[in-house]
Amino acid sequence: MDDPSPFYKHVSRYEQWFADNQWVYRAELEAVRQLLPDEGPGIDIGVGTGRFAGPLGISIGVEPSEQMAEVAKERGIKVLDGVAESLPVMDSAFRFALMVTTICFVQDTSTALSEAYRILTPGGRCLVGLVDRESPLGQKYNKHKDESVFYKNAVFYSVEEVVGLMSKAGFTDFSYRQTIHTSLSEITEHEPVVPGYGEGSFVVICGIKK
Repeated sequence: MDDPSPFYKHVSRYEQWFADNQWVYRAELEAVRQLLPDEGPGIDIGVGTGRFAGPLGISIGVEPSEQMAEVAKERGIKVLDGVAESLPVMDSAFRFALMVTTICFVQDTSTALSEAYRILTPGGRCLVGLVDRESPLGQKYNKHKDESVFYKNAVFYSVEEVVGLMSKAGFTDFSYRQTIHTSLSEITEHEPVVPGYGEGSFVVICGIKK
């Protein structure tokens, strides 16, 4: 990350977002869950406070922020100190790798995806969750990112751009799940998760290692 300070200084604010947007959070979790393999082991790259790893049963994560890592550890996750571009993990060590919103904060996206490819077993899955830049929410975030504590230095991607980068890293056989079909403030109950992309603002892309 170019400026990791928000993820060191504003852990409580980060956590509060999930409390304030519980139905959005549940929908995003379900979108990821639908593409996870039935068996692990798996790793969460950019695990943060463990908001996804914990409920999804992912026991290992990588995180550069000590403050966020401490919260993740309290959720029972083993956290490795590191960044997506240089994972402290052996080759072919995991069945799947998860990156939720991580990709918009890494300094070198291509290297990060190549690292994810390296640590997966043949046939392993890389799941990338992101706010699609072309979606209404993505356009709003991108337009006002200078006003955001967390997104000020983020780089937002379209689904097509990420698929292109994942393809160059070696991933293939892509599948998708999408959710968040309206503004966050209007989501006060179950939000549907459906295949594909182009309609939902939050998209999970799953690519397979050859």
